This record gives sequence, C-alpha cells and structure tokens, in this order.
Amino acid sequence: MTPSNAAIYSSRTCTPESLRTLAGYLEAALDQGESVVLMRIGTHVRSVYVGDPSRPLEELMESGAVDAIQADEMLALTCLGLNRITADGQRYRFVRSVRYIADRQAVVFTPI
Repeated sequence: MTPSNAAIYSSRTCTPESLRTLAGYLEAALDQGESVVLMRIGTHVRSVYVGDPSRPLEELMESGAVDAIQADEMLALTCLGLNRITADGQRYRFVRSVRYIADRQAVVFTPI
C-alpha cells in the first residue's frame, strides 16, 4: 500500500467491505493456485475471474462481479507490487499487477 492509503486503511476499526470481497476472491484463487483478475465490463460493473492471466479470456473462470465503486476502493487500498492486508483477522499477501487480456486492461491480484 502507498503510505497514504496504508494510513487510511490502518486507521479503520473494521475491514472495509471492498477488502472483504477481495479476500474472498483471494481465497478462491489460493485454493486453485491461480490469480484473481478484475476487468471492466461496463461503466458500473467489473467482472472477476480466477485463473492464469497469461491464458486467453475464454479459459479464465468467471467468478462474479463487483460494482465499480467497490472495485475502485480495492484499487485505492492496494498498490502495484507487493501488498499485505488483513481482512477480518486473516492476513493475505499478494502482488497486484496490470496486463491486457483480450485487448482489455485487467488488474491481477496474485496470492503469494
């Protein structure tokens, strides 16, 4: 996390809903040994996939959708590169990166 976002996150008394949602997808990715891929599908919704982001979009498993506001908060509370978050007492380490899949920009969260 960037220092400013880290300060905002650590000053909260409970886990933000956006990070709870991200943690749920990270759990699914950990179970499958894959990554979480967040991709814009419109103005108000982001698709979430679990899989290998180097594979074609058709080979990723669609895992749901989050509204754009929640997705934007996930991005605001994390940063490119190594991240550590705690969601409801459970700690997660992951790398956030950006890549293109099917000619669309995607944000990738890879648990480590």
